Amino acid sequence: MVFPCTPRRRFVVRLALAIVAANVSFTPAFAQEHPATAPLELRQALRAAWQQHPTYRTIEAQLTAATARRDAAAQPLYNPQLDLSYDKAGTERTRTTGMSLTLDIHGKRGARRSAADAQVEAATAEARVRRRDFARQWISGWSDVQTTVARTRIGEHRLAVMQRFSELAQKQFAVGDISGLERDLALLARDEAQAQQSTLIIEQAEARARFATVGGTADTPGLAGLARAADSLPPVITAGGDRIERLPDWQVAQAVAQAAEREVAVARRNRFADPTLGLRGGQKAIGNLTDNVIGVSVSIPLYVRNSYRAEVVAAQAESDAASSNVQRVRLELEADRNRAIASYTATQAAWRQWRNSRGTDTDRRTALLERMWREGELSTVDYLQQLKQTLDTQLAGAELEARLWRTGTDYLAATGQLEAWLGLEGTR
Repeated sequence: MVFPCTPRRRFVVRLALAIVAANVSFTPAFAQEHPATAPLELRQALRAAWQQHPTYRTIEAQLTAATARRDAAAQPLYNPQLDLSYDKAGTERTRTTGMSLTLDIHGKRGARRSAADAQVEAATAEARVRRRDFARQWISGWSDVQTTVARTRIGEHRLAVMQRFSELAQKQFAVGDISGLERDLALLARDEAQAQQSTLIIEQAEARARFATVGGTADTPGLAGLARAADSLPPVITAGGDRIERLPDWQVAQAVAQAAEREVAVARRNRFADPTLGLRGGQKAIGNLTDNVIGVSVSIPLYVRNSYRAEVVAAQAESDAASSNVQRVRLELEADRNRAIASYTATQAAWRQWRNSRGTDTDRRTALLERMWREGELSTVDYLQQLKQTLDTQLAGAELEARLWRTGTDYLAATGQLEAWLGLEGTR
């Protein structure tokens, strides 16, 4: 809707801007020190949600499986074989008992154990990635719920103001102070506020549903009276490029590359045949004569039809791909780190200006606008426009705080500080 710019309206706009400018404080930075960790209630609620979530049990089972595979790889490759034989040819009878064992003389067992160790490291780093992603989703979900609750309350206030305005407009129309067009405009504003309120209620329900998928509930113990406390977010630290090596994403790629490289050694050792040694002893009887029998055997497979060279080529190619993937992951992590720092810095600066500005005192402005309208200093059109701007400003403040939490959480995750800030380091 386009409102006409009357001289009186220009005067009102200048007056409102003057009021805002007069009450703006330019106090920079945060007044309180940022704690090293998140609020205790937040950490406790997150830890409880994590340990009760199915993802936690999933990664625990995966880590157990990876550890068991490492234990299996550390076991000897070959078991001894027991041979019992009995031969009878006429009056000749032979009974023997033998034992054979294939010897790992090329270090295959050690190579497999080394590769399995790298797989355990990769599984451990992957568990950290999933735990970090869960924490980020949980914090974002909780912040979104807080935002939608705040916006819904602001919407309720807006609806109440518009309802009061429509009632006053009808009374003023009845006594002839305003025209029928202005009364209808007030009723339309009330109906629009009702429609907008239903949208805010739907957004709140959707936010609660998303939060529930990560084990969060509106009545989580310890969170009911906890504000988002944006001041508890840490300041931006632009230095520390070495944090990339401490990120679980890079550690996963590095461990996978190490495992692939060690699989090359396994494939190469598999090209060497291991000998099998056998020892047997028994008795041989011919008629009434009996004599002892002792035998030794050595067998070696001949890799003639299949030299297992293709397996080495495939393992080497997978190792090269994994090494290239490490470089790709590093580039992506560095780019994501720079993006997160820039986004968090900009949002933090906007939040500081917002928080330190008295011009965002919407309750005071709402009361002032209503008084000016009732006294005839504002037309209905001017009043509605100014009031809508005031309430939109209040809604924007709630959204700005939510954006600060989202960018702050992304910053902590991209710089490897999220787990320490949430007190999750050293836990599974």
